Amino acid sequence: MQTQRVTRINELLKREIAAALYRELGDSEINLAAVTITRAAISSDLHRAHIGVSVRGDDAEWRRTLRALHRHRPALQDAVHRNVILKYTPVLIFERDETIAEGDRVLRLIEELPPSTATDAPPEPLTDSET
Repeated sequence: MQTQRVTRINELLKREIAAALYRELGDSEINLAAVTITRAAISSDLHRAHIGVSVRGDDAEWRRTLRALHRHRPALQDAVHRNVILKYTPVLIFERDETIAEGDRVLRLIEELPPSTATDAPPEPLTDSET
């Protein structure tokens, strides 16, 4: 399968699953504001799609969200089937994705760095008259 086609399918799946979350789990027990669909990676045979899910919060929040996603997986797959035209409707496999949390951690570390001073600046380059 061509790389551009796989990329387009992955982006389409990511968007559709994110939209379906709000339609299917809109009034559920999980906080949808804390859930982000970060990636979709469909297999080359189009039978499985690994879906990266980032959840703000602790491990208990992640487990609660994962249980809800597994409970509502048939409805989410049905939404993908109705709105994404593919030869096969992939089985959705939800996985934890820590990239957003890692990015937040890096930003916190950068904020903790002491501010730079003028002495930390690189020296001015020499001009032709100074050489």
